[in-house]
Amino acid sequence: MPNNQDEFIPVYLFLGFLESGKTKFIQETFEDKRFNTGERTLLLVCEEGVEEYDFSKFPKKDCIILRTIEDKSDFTEANLEKLVRETKAERIVLEYNGMWPVNDLFENMPDNWGIYQTMFFADATTFMQYNANMRNLVVDKLNMCELAVFNRFEKSMDPNEFHKIVRGVSRRTDICYEYTDGQVAYDDIEDPLPFDVEAANIVINDEDYALWYRDIMEEPEKYDGKTVSFKAIAAINSKFPEGCFALGRHIMTCCVEDIQYCWMVAQHDTFTPTQKKHWVYVTAKIKVQRHKLYKGKGPVLIVTDIKDSEAPEKEVATFY
Repeated sequence: MPNNQDEFIPVYLFLGFLESGKTKFIQETFEDKRFNTGERTLLLVCEEGVEEYDFSKFPKKDCIILRTIEDKSDFTEANLEKLVRETKAERIVLEYNGMWPVNDLFENMPDNWGIYQTMFFADATTFMQYNANMRNLVVDKLNMCELAVFNRFEKSMDPNEFHKIVRGVSRRTDICYEYTDGQVAYDDIEDPLPFDVEAANIVINDEDYALWYRDIMEEPEKYDGKTVSFKAIAAINSKFPEGCFALGRHIMTCCVEDIQYCWMVAQHDTFTPTQKKHWVYVTAKIKVQRHKLYKGKGPVLIVTDIKDSEAPEKEVATFY
């Protein structure tokens, strides 16, 4: 049955730059009877490439409705809701514009839309140029995708270079290489963490903070009950409950403009930060629990030892 406006609508999100292979993959997906089973599907395209959809090859072509939004100013919550009403869509396949930040999608996405699956596509022959010249947009896409597909991959290319870029953003994203000869290979390069998660006290070196922060925020349960020691900036503001403060460092993901203070909730009965940039060396036990500063569950650091410290040689942490 068609969706009412309040019913949950799954969104299959396809990310990538122009001529990255998104359209080709979506075409092949709709040709697959296992996916194209008759659900009314809004195929929403946000950029026009050279390749066009061939509806004649779809086994259930009458249930797929193509709509296009090329002007970013038209990508609004009101227009998206209108498209769903008009098409009576039960699900959405969204070919998103690679030049638009993903956050613009989240800000305008109707409340009953939910991202069901996210894939990123890239032409391997041009990806390094995009990464060098538009690193912020590359990170923006890799940051949330479940699978990164590098097509037009050539035997002369080194998968390690592509792997390193993806892993600099996410450790959870699967990586696929589609070679020009038709072969497909999935990335199996191991990424051992530079610290021992099973140690009685996990010591985080200054240069490893970014990796550790991403890992604990992606898989907090892995650290539940563990003890950790690291250098950080202690900070506080008036909204924090008594006995709570922040422990973290500034992290640069892709460029100077995206440097952010990435912190965790810390608790101690007597310690209070006294300077604007109060560097400390801390040892704490990690408890994964609900906390209002997280608006949900997250790693809470129960501080057992804390002392003033000098800033690290590189104050801004990076993934490289």
